[in-house]
Amino acid sequence: MRSIFIKEINSFFSSIVGYVAILVFLVACGLLLWVFESSSILAYGYASLDQFFELAPWLLILLIPAITMRSFADEFRSGTIEWLNTKPLTDLDIILGKYFASLVLVIFSLLPTLLYAYTIHNLSMIDNKVDFGAIAGSYFGLMFLAAGFTAIGVFCSSLTNNQVVGFLISLFACYLLYSGFDSLAALPAFAESIDYYLSMVGMAFHYESISRGLIDSRDIVYFLSVTAIFIALTRFSLNSRTWDTATQD
Repeated sequence: MRSIFIKEINSFFSSIVGYVAILVFLVACGLLLWVFESSSILAYGYASLDQFFELAPWLLILLIPAITMRSFADEFRSGTIEWLNTKPLTDLDIILGKYFASLVLVIFSLLPTLLYAYTIHNLSMIDNKVDFGAIAGSYFGLMFLAAGFTAIGVFCSSLTNNQVVGFLISLFACYLLYSGFDSLAALPAFAESIDYYLSMVGMAFHYESISRGLIDSRDIVYFLSVTAIFIALTRFSLNSRTWDTATQD
């Protein structure tokens, strides 16, 4: 797994796509939070990063598919997946190596945003007014959300040998699991019946719960379960491709 992890990190930074994806994410964060008045922290009037944590999931829905889209799609396109299968590695080693490499890259992309907490602390007119505990809790929720999105992205990449198709499938899947169930719950047909339970299926419900500072074990179990399910689905997808190849031979 370690060799796959290092290979993925090196491969990401050897391509201009990796740098562009991270740069676009950080520029978008900067513009939305400090320039555009409708979402600006400066216009918000409070020493808080609430604006960032509301926008971050939507930016991650764009960033993470861009990071994970080549995980398996590129291996299938170039035929190197067969070379990997000849190595003393299990399918789970390959999947986890790629998964953790992608997750580390996402976390690396988020690290510069920690400067926002320092900035609002210096801009605050009242000393010690910034609630760093709430900010830490929100980052905690964001890490779990990123872990789930990354597992979804790696799975979607295993479905195709085209990076763009993998990106689009991952984009749609992340959006659906984050916001789709909330949209369903808002329909009049589900009002005052199963709307609450539909919302609980979506990732937004649990992310918002953690972001409020309520570290509930149910939310943690939810994100760990989503991650584990999509890693298992990725393994099933790889096994299916291997079986199809063996059948054709």
